[in-house]
Amino acid sequence: MMFLSLLVFSPLLGIVLLMFVRKTDARMIQWLGTAATVPPLILALFAFIQSGRGFRLERLDEAQDWVRLTDLPFLTDAAYVIRYELGIDGLSLVFIVLTAVLATLAALASMLVKTEKKGYFLWLLALEIGMLGVFAAANFVWFFLFLEVTLVAMFFLVGKWGGFERERAAYSYLLYNGLGSALLLVVIAVLIARTGTANFALLHEMLHNPVAQGQWIAPLTGEGRRWLLGGLLLAFAVKLPAVPLHRWLIRVHVEAPPPVVMLHAGVLLKIAAYGMIRFGVGLFPDEFRAFAGAIAVFGVINVLYGALLALRQRELKRVLAYSSVSHMGVVLIGLGALNEAGIQGAVFQSVAHGLISALSFSLVGVLAHRIGTTDINRLGGLAKAMPLFSGYLLTAALALLGLPGLAGFVGEFTSFLGLFQTKPALAAVGALGLILAAAYSLKAVLDITFGRDRKEAVMGSRPAAGEIEAHRAAVDLRGKEAAPAFILVALIVAVGVYPQLLAAPLAAVVETMMNGLGG
Repeated sequence: MMFLSLLVFSPLLGIVLLMFVRKTDARMIQWLGTAATVPPLILALFAFIQSGRGFRLERLDEAQDWVRLTDLPFLTDAAYVIRYELGIDGLSLVFIVLTAVLATLAALASMLVKTEKKGYFLWLLALEIGMLGVFAAANFVWFFLFLEVTLVAMFFLVGKWGGFERERAAYSYLLYNGLGSALLLVVIAVLIARTGTANFALLHEMLHNPVAQGQWIAPLTGEGRRWLLGGLLLAFAVKLPAVPLHRWLIRVHVEAPPPVVMLHAGVLLKIAAYGMIRFGVGLFPDEFRAFAGAIAVFGVINVLYGALLALRQRELKRVLAYSSVSHMGVVLIGLGALNEAGIQGAVFQSVAHGLISALSFSLVGVLAHRIGTTDINRLGGLAKAMPLFSGYLLTAALALLGLPGLAGFVGEFTSFLGLFQTKPALAAVGALGLILAAAYSLKAVLDITFGRDRKEAVMGSRPAAGEIEAHRAAVDLRGKEAAPAFILVALIVAVGVYPQLLAAPLAAVVETMMNGLGG
């Protein structure tokens, strides 16, 4: 059964059906576009539940020849056969479920998108196919192809449906991530040329088994492995992003439509973390050890730099953008710790931040739609008119600062615990970022919900045309708007209260990686 192909490509049915819907029929487009995200969600949850019951995920693997370069006259033997290969384990399953959940919620939140909705949903569904494919790919070629689908889809979603400076943000995204992809392509090409395979499992076997290394077309030296790992890490550092390669992320978070940022912050940034874990730690454990110290240092820089900049911002989108920079630093800290707690913490932090940032940007979308601004200086006292919205926003802030019982705490605690075990002085410096996180997140949210009355805030700062009327008309979340926020809060609490929900499927993968590291 082509279960994984069905999971990854099922949104294609929605794309085909949308082709036949009139551009002016916004209601049908919204319904069809949202419905198309449901099949992969059902399939992902089914796999997750079955995995919990002991089902062996490798039984879902799919493989068949796709491109056979041996037909070329100058090539012989069975080398250079590119296969269509999908396969998942506990690590990729966690990210697939995250992707499927956030794609459906982002589609629901897209009701606030009013212009050219048909084209918007076509690209949104293409983006979902790319994201699901990245995590389901079992070889480097298909991983790269799906990654490029996300790159193109995001470029159009930001450039067409973004804010005032959307084109600048879209080209910035394309330039930085395109360079990262180009570097990744070089690494992939070298690996295939040297080993004759792009399959992750075969590469792992060939890189770790001395007997299998005899099958290499052109063996790699230790220095060659370090260069390849360095290239991989740099490519994913751009996409994470690590400071100083982060400027494009701020523009995208500020200019892209909030439902698109839900997916960008919630899933796309995590592809970099997934790549570092899957390929960095998984394929090059010995060489990764040499980079661990530098990764931890960059993690601490990310945490502190992002937190300090977030503290200075008075625009809510920019606060959340720099917060993303800071929290992805926690992922680097977990990887830099290079122990079981750190690696598990990096995955927990990736999932937790995915849920929390999606909740935050779903609320930002409502705020921008209701009031017409996300400038904190022009907001205040919303708790009276929008109590449900304010409650969800406060929950997001508490999760962001790592309150125990919420998802953010588990990821941050385990990541820092891992670093304290290996590099305590560096961990102590990085922990200052957690204090700053409490400061910037609570300051921003309390100013918006319980700060000075919003009418006074607007009147004291030269209101734009219609802004006072927009404040007066502010009403709380309606049913369709509250549903994504409610589901995300439920998931944030579930992961925070019962971390085993994520730890169980990750156990076997983390154990394998620790064996590779000799730990």
